[in-house]
Amino acid sequence: MAENGLLHHEKVLTIDTMNPNVKRVEYAVRGPIVQRALQIEKELKEGVKKPFTEVIKANIGDCHAMGQKPITFFRQVLALCSYPELLEDNKFPEDVKNRARRILQACSGGSIGAYSASQGIELVRRDVAQYIERRDGGIPCNPDNIYLTAGASDAIMTMLKLLVSGEGPSRTGVMISIPQYPLYSAALAELAAVQINYYLDEEKCWSLDVSELRRALEAARKHCRPRVLCIINPGNPTGQVQSRQCIEDVIQFAAEENLFLMADEVYQDNVYAEGCQFHSFKKVLFEMGPEYSDKLELASFHSTSKCYMGECGFRGGYMEVVNLDPDVKVQLTKLVSVRLCPSVPGQALLDLVVNPPQPGEPSYGTFIKERSHTLEVLAEKAKMTKEILNQVPGITCNPVQGAMYTFPQIQLPPKAIAEAKEKGQAPDMFYCMKLLEEKGICLVPGSGFGQRDGTYHFRMTILPPTEKLKIVLAKVKEFHQSFTAQYS
Repeated sequence: MAENGLLHHEKVLTIDTMNPNVKRVEYAVRGPIVQRALQIEKELKEGVKKPFTEVIKANIGDCHAMGQKPITFFRQVLALCSYPELLEDNKFPEDVKNRARRILQACSGGSIGAYSASQGIELVRRDVAQYIERRDGGIPCNPDNIYLTAGASDAIMTMLKLLVSGEGPSRTGVMISIPQYPLYSAALAELAAVQINYYLDEEKCWSLDVSELRRALEAARKHCRPRVLCIINPGNPTGQVQSRQCIEDVIQFAAEENLFLMADEVYQDNVYAEGCQFHSFKKVLFEMGPEYSDKLELASFHSTSKCYMGECGFRGGYMEVVNLDPDVKVQLTKLVSVRLCPSVPGQALLDLVVNPPQPGEPSYGTFIKERSHTLEVLAEKAKMTKEILNQVPGITCNPVQGAMYTFPQIQLPPKAIAEAKEKGQAPDMFYCMKLLEEKGICLVPGSGFGQRDGTYHFRMTILPPTEKLKIVLAKVKEFHQSFTAQYS
């Protein structure tokens, strides 16, 4: 509107006019406590005196940021793919050169700077399919069912977009574990889907009980239409590894209740506990016979960001779909084409993960040594973390069977809980914020992942180097004791 020749302009996009679903999105892993940690780091650089000299971020599964070393073979091949002139350099082993040439030949224009097909480079999809067949003992995998993605998160969000529909009581309900990885609750908030919580059993090492799935499902049917069951195995943030029997029970439940099953398996190489083993949902599904394998709809996800690779920044990953309706598959392909293609360097990296050096090749020995060392050190740190935390009165930590995190329960004095509520904070957020301010340790409060009412937790990654992890654990122990004394 013009007045005296001047335009009065009101902003089109305000907090009141923006998409209300976005305002409901929360992502604790990079939430306010992490923002404060970044501020403290800046203050330390500016010379502000603190009771510590550095902030140790144990809040996120960012392997290389925590000091994990990249796999030499992966980085060598990617270097040659990025700068093909290095193919003439005799410093690189022949298998590295051959692999780089193979990937470049599969790229448009022989360059990883070119777009790929929206579903991903065909050569890489074929290699992923062969990897899945080897992993699952020969169960067939069709490359046409493989979608390459920008990490697993991108694929999970894409599948949820396809699955969420309806209004009111017919709105799609999605079953997610509590505690959960906040990607799921954030995605459901953005899509205005109904979140259906089922609780893992902390007393039984965060195990999954089908009776709890059934309870959650029946309660949810009163206000939405449950259509999807999400499973994270090995677990994040809880570190449990599901038994084969548990996976069978989940598949049977999903089939009986006509649910679409989403299996987040990004930590499949991260299994540490004796007697635990990773079983893919795809493998168990097909071993249960055609009664299940011909009918149950399944999407499973893997990533280059975790396991022994830890290459979070390359954003590589894949999704395999099983028994997807052909017409829906056309829509899925259309949907992924809107974002053109996943990162091509990420696709190249994924190809190396699913097709690593083989016995007899020049890089094989170094690859096996580096891979084994990374996983062995993680296993040692998983054991150490549980043992040290359980020495602290008021902290109870389950075994870290797999993945990269521990999710211990903390006992908080009533006075601390009351003060937190006065400040408008969740009690475990209050605890973690004080830990950050007093000790320089950045953890994520359990309230960001979900937990049973009246219980409090924090998530801590086991990724810091062993000596630094010992410092983190010692500071947590010291803080918990002083915090408890202060508020008792």
